[in-house]
Amino acid sequence: MGMNVGSSSGGEEPEVMLDVNTTPLIDVMLVLLVIFMITAPLMSSSLRLDLPQSAAATPSEAPQYIAVAITPDGSLYIGDTKLSPADFQARIKAQAQARPDTEVQLRADKNVPYGQVAELIGWVQGVGLNRIAFVAEAAASAP
Repeated sequence: MGMNVGSSSGGEEPEVMLDVNTTPLIDVMLVLLVIFMITAPLMSSSLRLDLPQSAAATPSEAPQYIAVAITPDGSLYIGDTKLSPADFQARIKAQAQARPDTEVQLRADKNVPYGQVAELIGWVQGVGLNRIAFVAEAAASAP
């Protein structure tokens, strides 16, 4: 009788021990597998994304446009800087040589004579800047 008790308890213990040991191990392996499956693409894609953004995008995002304005009295502005016609032409020529694909965003007061606007466009196109955008107010604000 002692042998039967010993053999039955001896037979059950290894099974119980196997169940207790392998199940958490498999769970841990599956959890690790899932973590690696999730993080591996994230790690590689973040590397692929960050490098082009910092390396390639910074130079190309340096001003691709210059804001040009002409006021009713005929004053010329690049950004907020008032320039004489000679300085204005020199600045847009320098910009055209540095970046021929620069867009010129033209803000002309509606009271500026058409001839002055046409002259300004002629200067801009003369130095090789052909992308000209006319900036206007939304029609809703007009009376």
